[in-house]
Amino acid sequence: MLQTVTLSGSRGQRQLFSDVSVTVKPGTLLAVAGENGSGKTSFLRILCGLLSPDGGTILWQGKNIRQLKELYSSQLTYIGHLNGIKDDLTPIENLTLSACLAGDDSSRTIVQKALESVGLVRPIHLLPTRVLSQGQKRRVALARLWLSTRPLWFLDEPFASLDAAATNYLTQRLHSHLCNGGMVVVSTHQDIALPTDSIQHLRLTR
Repeated sequence: MLQTVTLSGSRGQRQLFSDVSVTVKPGTLLAVAGENGSGKTSFLRILCGLLSPDGGTILWQGKNIRQLKELYSSQLTYIGHLNGIKDDLTPIENLTLSACLAGDDSSRTIVQKALESVGLVRPIHLLPTRVLSQGQKRRVALARLWLSTRPLWFLDEPFASLDAAATNYLTQRLHSHLCNGGMVVVSTHQDIALPTDSIQHLRLTR
């Protein structure tokens, strides 16, 4: 279980949000909304431990993440609004590299299956990523979710640049993760086609 207690954050001298207290239980997705510049990305990065909050506490399984450090990091997968892939590598090479760094299964068969799960057919697997469309690059980045065995996922605008088919693939993967007791925190402007009892909503305001 992930909890925030009176969490606040800022960018430079500008406060983004304050006094945010929320609990994300197993099997639950927290959808974070807000106007552009409201701090959705900063909020996710603070929850990941990549940025420090101005105030408040983040608890994982009842313990402060500052005390857990690497143990907490080993429980989460973070995919930012940038794809985080290398243009000179192929989709297979990109996904294999990220899987190795995360300690996930990086065998070629498993990596190919993950890419196919997001609708990328095998000829595309061996192309330099720089020649792919933005939607295809986003699919390469999101294919990490088909390899991740970590319980806590943070996704920053994951549906950006996705067509209807890819949106459906991702929604099904999120549903599967939640059904297995996983937790997801998503920043998004879109409605997510998941059962309403599995979704919580948070709108960031100053």
